[in-house]
Amino acid sequence: MYHVLQLTYTQPLDVVDGVRPAHLEWLDGEIAAGNLLISGRNEAGTGGVLVTGDISARDAEALIAADPYTTAGVAEYTRIGFNAGRKAEIIP
Repeated sequence: MYHVLQLTYTQPLDVVDGVRPAHLEWLDGEIAAGNLLISGRNEAGTGGVLVTGDISARDAEALIAADPYTTAGVAEYTRIGFNAGRKAEIIP
């Protein structure tokens, strides 16, 4: 199952930005491991969106729990799981 993870900042941006280097390092590791496919800040700048690879709901929840934004208490996540009925060949 794939998952769309929507995060919303719960602290002012200057506080979030203090945790951002650790968050970006975590993202790079999860992308390299194949757990995340894409990520980025949302258009409004109030949070971000991540899309996982084909992982279980339990693994997606573990990703959320391990994000430095979560452990620092500067963001909250909403997870939407879905089965990919169709996908581009480049998507694993």
